[in-house]
Amino acid sequence: MDKYVAYVSTYTMGDDHGIKIYDVDMENGRLIEKNQVKITNSSYVTISHNQQFLYSITDMGVEAYRIDQQTGDLTVINHASINGMRGCYLSTDYEDKYLLVAGYHDGKLTVLRLKEDGSIGEITDEVYHKGLGSIAERNFRPHISCVKMTRDNKYLLAADLGMDHVNVYRFDHKTGKVKLVDVIRSDIESAPRHVKITKDGKFVYIVHELKNYIAVYTYKEVKGNPEFEKIQTISTLNDYHAGGSAACTLNFSSDENYIISSNAGDNSVVVYKIDHRTGMLDKRFCLPISGDYPKDANFFPDMKHIVSLNHESNTMTFFTADMDKGTLVMKGKEIPVDKPNCIIFHKLQA
Repeated sequence: MDKYVAYVSTYTMGDDHGIKIYDVDMENGRLIEKNQVKITNSSYVTISHNQQFLYSITDMGVEAYRIDQQTGDLTVINHASINGMRGCYLSTDYEDKYLLVAGYHDGKLTVLRLKEDGSIGEITDEVYHKGLGSIAERNFRPHISCVKMTRDNKYLLAADLGMDHVNVYRFDHKTGKVKLVDVIRSDIESAPRHVKITKDGKFVYIVHELKNYIAVYTYKEVKGNPEFEKIQTISTLNDYHAGGSAACTLNFSSDENYIISSNAGDNSVVVYKIDHRTGMLDKRFCLPISGDYPKDANFFPDMKHIVSLNHESNTMTFFTADMDKGTLVMKGKEIPVDKPNCIIFHKLQA
């Protein structure tokens, strides 16, 4: 059986070990803590597409780590400043030549060059989103919450939940510079939060935090320009749900047959089946996760189990999932972890 580790990034409140490393018990759908990494407020982590390196947000910028492919342990490579306030999300382009960082607090997109050894180099571009949003309490200014390249590696999507739209930038891979070429506009006060794109590059999924829905778009390039067309909007909640709910996350299953989101307030996870031909979503279930504020939720690689990271109750809860029957059964006791925010599974080499 394939072996995996899981990396869990956390906010550090008194504990300065912001990344927890777990062995994955696939048969029982559980995680076993094996190590931890000293880093402050590792609010989000990502793994390079070549699977060799892990990158993390930290208070003073971003950090790079080399992944031990036999054990999953992390060795720090270097640290780099993003010349702004702490980021909230990061990803790499599909050639692992650039690191892309989303700034929630200052509405700033930062692009940094990556070197062949995985280390983070200089900043190649910085863009501040501008404008006034629609909700004075929160969305009174830009908040970039997610940055993702299209699968053809041509365009960078930057979700701005403060401005209720996703900026589309053409990406110059020689210079690391971006140029705004399109805007995907969402409903007023909907707050687009996370973006996922299918491996074939044809479909884009955007989860909206404040109005609790996923918007599905087709993507193609027409005469050298990106073209996005909305084909579906589907709720992340049941008809009966807790008030004041906020959609939090978006993750594919390993075979990309399913996509999962979560709802704070309602404290639930929702799973959809993906129609690979049309890209449309069919809701299979929306069920409680026995915790408070599920900041992230993800499928185990075997797609038989689900884990929920419950930010306010400081726990991870585990479930056996049956996608066909639409059931979710709790699997064992919760595991305590302070302020968990993001989880990524990584396959080890034999």
